[in-house]
Amino acid sequence: MTSVAVIEARDRERAVATLTLAFAADPVTRWAWPDARVYSLYWPRMVEAFGGRAFDHGSAHGLEEMQAVALWLPPSVGPDEIAVMELMGESLDDRRLGEVEALFGQMDELHPSEQHWYLPLTGVDPPGQGRGLGSSLLRHGLSICDQARLPAYLEATSPRSRDLYARHGFEIVGVIQAGSSPPMWAMRREPDTS
Repeated sequence: MTSVAVIEARDRERAVATLTLAFAADPVTRWAWPDARVYSLYWPRMVEAFGGRAFDHGSAHGLEEMQAVALWLPPSVGPDEIAVMELMGESLDDRRLGEVEALFGQMDELHPSEQHWYLPLTGVDPPGQGRGLGSSLLRHGLSICDQARLPAYLEATSPRSRDLYARHGFEIVGVIQAGSSPPMWAMRREPDTS
């Protein structure tokens, strides 16, 4: 297995494509965008709006020729909320938009207010899944959190990802669910200072 690397500007599109494939069967994502055409049109733009600032801060990590990608947002850096809301408004019908906005409201309530690293998006291209790539990326990102002595925070969008994060020391701090949405789990990991 090759080592984790910071994603260069020339590989940004490849990274977004990996995350688009990785989330194609994600329960929450596909609940919000069930139509394949709408998903394929809007999800890459959502990746950029929700986690794209990681590319600008050198905290977008890739592994194995971009088969696995993690977008970490450093302390005091968040998603482009205006772009996220605009994309949701363009791509979701009124009922679904209201439920997704309610999800985001709950996400905001549970999001830590103190300094922390946020992992809005991480994923593995389906052919690369089950090989430990996601765990390798996670360990790499968490080592950065530990060095900075800062907590890590994320929202798990499936039971499988929730369990993966729990194996890496994350604890559930709340369940996020609105209307007909599947649940998400707000999770936090304290830094390992040993």
